[in-house]
Amino acid sequence: MKETVVVGMSGGVDSAVSAYLLKKEGYNVIALFMRNWDSTINGEDFENDDVICPQERDYNDALEVCKKLDIPLKRVDFIKEYWDYVFKYFLKELECGRTPNPDLLCNKYIKFDLFKKEAIKLGADYIATGHYARIKDGKLLRAVDLNKDQTYFLADVTPSQLKNVLFPIGDLTKDEVREIALKNDLVVAKKKDSTGICFIGERNYQKFIKNYLKENIGDIVDVKTKEVIGKHKGLMNYTIGQRRNVGISGNNDRHFVCGKDVKNNILYVTIGDEEYLYSDACLIENVNFISSTHPTFCTAKFRYRGVDHPVELEYLENNEILVKYSGRAKSVTPGQACVLYLGEECLGCGFIKTVYKNGEKLWYL
Repeated sequence: MKETVVVGMSGGVDSAVSAYLLKKEGYNVIALFMRNWDSTINGEDFENDDVICPQERDYNDALEVCKKLDIPLKRVDFIKEYWDYVFKYFLKELECGRTPNPDLLCNKYIKFDLFKKEAIKLGADYIATGHYARIKDGKLLRAVDLNKDQTYFLADVTPSQLKNVLFPIGDLTKDEVREIALKNDLVVAKKKDSTGICFIGERNYQKFIKNYLKENIGDIVDVKTKEVIGKHKGLMNYTIGQRRNVGISGNNDRHFVCGKDVKNNILYVTIGDEEYLYSDACLIENVNFISSTHPTFCTAKFRYRGVDHPVELEYLENNEILVKYSGRAKSVTPGQACVLYLGEECLGCGFIKTVYKNGEKLWYL
């Protein structure tokens, strides 16, 4: 008897090729499309009605793929759950001046929890997604295509959530995935990769956030001279290391966002001197280990596209770890995930609480 795999079908090329490969391997494949955002219900105000239904377009693409592969497509709504478990946290973190990454929570609470439970109702022996990652001997490993590796976004899931999970494209490059889609005449073969907030998609970020958080205008301050040099449009619109669209007119010098003071509604900027962006340690909280290995030395990534930094870990109470870098790192940002690796293995992650340099907390963060 064939084993059943329920694959998360997003309407993109990665999930489409995942479904194709699973069917080719002989599984009984069922596709499940998740609808996690409704612009009307969630109070978005659009000037252009064309962007209201991106998920409907994705669903139609998923439907075409499933017809081509001759597999059934089911649909499930997690709109309320996404709002409660992911988006409310996202807004709360922004209000605190932090920079959250909702993709990690989406994986933890939606894709590998609610989705998995729904898949079991459909008779699943396994679930599968189009993530670029691998699982071997119970370990979460980086994808073969390091440029597309998505283990950073999977680092907050639990070991039990990763049981009976398949990542069919983890051993492939993106070019190979598109080639398979083209050879099999899948309608999404040349479809552009989705970007933006998980399940919400591409938006003008500042216009989108204005639907949910008040635009509280305040001072932009030169972190070195303490002089007011401009006005910001609300601290939630900026992240550490940001250079473009900061709001400093008439200044051609290189300038970067380097800190926030939520209490006094101040955005700190460094002009010309990038030294204010560097740190050599951070405290991470709410630590989640996927691996049974808890090393003293490993590497860490402080953002998805960031490099691996050699680090030393000091385990503290209250599920916190002091992460000390062998060197310095740029734009380490409170609220972001610090993801830990030991070679190819993703060990887990914690969320950046405090950033230090030379043994002292950075006062402007």
